[in-house]
Amino acid sequence: MLAFIGGTGLTQMPSLELVGEHSASTRWGEASAPVQEGVLAGQKVLFLARHGNPHVLLPHQVNYRANLAALKNAGASAIVAANAVGGITERCGSGALVVPDQLIDYTWGRDSTYFDDRSGPVTHVDFSWPFDTALRLQLVDAFEQLQLEPVNGGVYGATQGPRLETAAEIERMERDGCDIVGMTGMPEAVLARELELPYAMLSLVVNPAAGKADREITMAEIEAVLHKGMDAVHAVLAKLASMQE
Repeated sequence: MLAFIGGTGLTQMPSLELVGEHSASTRWGEASAPVQEGVLAGQKVLFLARHGNPHVLLPHQVNYRANLAALKNAGASAIVAANAVGGITERCGSGALVVPDQLIDYTWGRDSTYFDDRSGPVTHVDFSWPFDTALRLQLVDAFEQLQLEPVNGGVYGATQGPRLETAAEIERMERDGCDIVGMTGMPEAVLARELELPYAMLSLVVNPAAGKADREITMAEIEAVLHKGMDAVHAVLAKLASMQE
């Protein structure tokens, strides 16, 4: 069953016909919220609000291990995660929808593996390509069927938060090759890999990253982009659900 993780601006899916909920309790603690099961575009899907509903958890407070485990326990077979990000490179301006194919992790101190039990085997997963290629291509195809054009590919930089980055940090990230910056991509992506769940990301650029605008960006501007962009995110996720067999 396809599962969606909703970030800022996507704490619920209005078009989801709810049929039940799965427990938020896992071996690794409580997930951000119960996993919702419902029907979207004629297909059964799962949905989890990453920051809770209402939005109460900061990025570093999210129990990513519990969230991914709760989805797995509920029957998830693949995950598409939505998030709001800052744009670094020119092609990732405000309002752009990005389907990244790489990431760089700048986070620290987060529980980032299921393989830290000393009684278990020492395990290292291959993470060369952090996003599942087949699922990414399906997501891009959903855009094309809706006659929408995403930024296909790019590097997501995951920062610790909850503060926003300095202009110097964004300059460094751009030198590193990052196109967008967010705070939730890791360890979410690697935990999905450890659980053998195909994982792809859909990122909505809601503002220029620090130092990338010649004026101060207001919350009103960000919320306007978020509101408009999430309509497109909903449409793409519904189309992707309809494409599942």
